[in-house]
Amino acid sequence: MEMVRRFHTKSGMAFAEQGVGEPLVLIHGVGMRLEAWAPQMAALGRSHRVIAVDMPGHGESRPLPGDAGLEAFVAWLGLFLDDLGLERVNVAGHSMGALIAGGAAATFGSKVSRVALLNGVYRRDAGASAAVVGRAREIRAGQVDVDGPLLRWFGADSQDSEVYRLTHRWLSSVDRAGYATAYAAFAGGDSTYADCWPNVGCPALFLTGADDPNSTPAMARAMAEAAPAGYAVLIDDHRHMVNLTAPDEVNSILLEWLAKPEEMK
Repeated sequence: MEMVRRFHTKSGMAFAEQGVGEPLVLIHGVGMRLEAWAPQMAALGRSHRVIAVDMPGHGESRPLPGDAGLEAFVAWLGLFLDDLGLERVNVAGHSMGALIAGGAAATFGSKVSRVALLNGVYRRDAGASAAVVGRAREIRAGQVDVDGPLLRWFGADSQDSEVYRLTHRWLSSVDRAGYATAYAAFAGGDSTYADCWPNVGCPALFLTGADDPNSTPAMARAMAEAAPAGYAVLIDDHRHMVNLTAPDEVNSILLEWLAKPEEMK
């Protein structure tokens, strides 16, 4: 997964694209970069115009202000769509990107044909919320732990895999200020749009790893139950980085999602 050639919008968003056809916008997770979607771009770009974007303060995208919350990241995505002249798109996000995708479906759903949340969080319990808020505080103070997140994302026996090494490199090299801003928004964003799912009528996929300890199967099922056209899919024996650790399975699931008829609002 080599560095991908990027283009830049007038508002300072960096993106890469592949293929032609119905557009699909991909938003990566906190600490990552658009290259994390390389397997999906290669496969889905055969039938769709796949656009992967660097989150603010990640890759080559201009950062948001340090106090930006999840709503600001959602507004950023809306500006990105406007910059590219995209009037109606499919949106898929991973982890923090999933929160942004869900917020987009909730706030400017007329632009969203279908929405997919990969390893999305939803209404963390008190213990999980305290842990993630504590990590956000440490990151803001400059205490960046790389190995801890990777242990949660992959498990203890994956350090020799290529995707582990790639993810380690991306997280190690992320802009610290951009990472801190995004992580704080991620920490506080699990309930921001949680009440909106009953009003999201488009096909809504909630996919996670069956062994993901943070973006849990219970969360995926709860969101799917709340959304009129929602459904949950679990990938056995995988954790948080399913689009990289189970790319063929994820690509197949996403193609099935993209084939579902739109439900116009």
